[in-house]
Amino acid sequence: MITIQDIRNARENIHDTIHTTPILQSSQLSKLCENNVFLKCEHLQKTGSFKIRGATNKVKQVAKEGAELVTAASSGNHGQAVSFIAEQLGIPATIVVPTDVNPCKMSAIEAYDGKIVKCGTTSAERIPRAIEIAEDQNGVFIPPYDDPYIMAGQGTTGLEILDQMPDVDAVVIPIGGGGLISGILTTLKETNPNIKVYGVEPETANDTFLSLKNAQITSIPATSTIADGLRASQPGDMTFPVIQKYVDDLVLVSDDEIRQAFSFVMERMKQVIEPSSAVTIAALLNKKLPLEGKKVVTVISGGNVDLARISTLMVGTETIC
Repeated sequence: MITIQDIRNARENIHDTIHTTPILQSSQLSKLCENNVFLKCEHLQKTGSFKIRGATNKVKQVAKEGAELVTAASSGNHGQAVSFIAEQLGIPATIVVPTDVNPCKMSAIEAYDGKIVKCGTTSAERIPRAIEIAEDQNGVFIPPYDDPYIMAGQGTTGLEILDQMPDVDAVVIPIGGGGLISGILTTLKETNPNIKVYGVEPETANDTFLSLKNAQITSIPATSTIADGLRASQPGDMTFPVIQKYVDDLVLVSDDEIRQAFSFVMERMKQVIEPSSAVTIAALLNKKLPLEGKKVVTVISGGNVDLARISTLMVGTETIC
């Protein structure tokens, strides 16, 4: 497992590339959730998501080791991040994306000079293809989550939360493959075990929920959810033990609940976020967590949503406001 020192080392390694993202508050959201709710705004991060943290930490490491090509498997955000830092370091990048990739994410990868290869709809299909390309072209595969450098990089989000809000009671985090939550869990629980940490998954992409229930890594078939960044088929071999050891609970939210939360943040807070980010707000709005009157930070993991798609994601918020 990674340690808090690994995460501190990662912060030193990536500080000249990433942004320290702000924490925002909505009094109306806090009232509705019956908690003092804050948003850790990784949608305002460079490349539009937290993924730049881990990608920078890992790609810088392989660059030191002489990598001449990097590959990645990604639904979009990890691919953008790898392409960005690879371009900065002068290393070619090939990104394997799903056949139904979000157009805005694909365009961003290409804008960072990443080469696109489409393959399947699940991470279980994309990852072997990206590894194959790396092996064929003498490159290095950059995992989306299951890697100590990736996990440590994502954990720097937790260090910022502690710096910005040292008296936080609870942190709520989206779960895809588990890189973000495992990194933040390590940071928070090794600093202050009293801070509660909750994970949130879509109901139809509940691989980590099932894995915790079964006490072993459990995979799920290809699934559909508007939270496209959370469609991992199973948690990682490295990330799952951290989640299993430290997470206080994991809850599920429906696509309708995600739409409701997405719409609230757009309409009332004027923030453009991804549906994958909205799962944390959905869990709080629908009272799925055992929290009341607490200081709660929700991690808003990204903001790379296709503008043409926004109207299909919006619902009326009058029922909750």
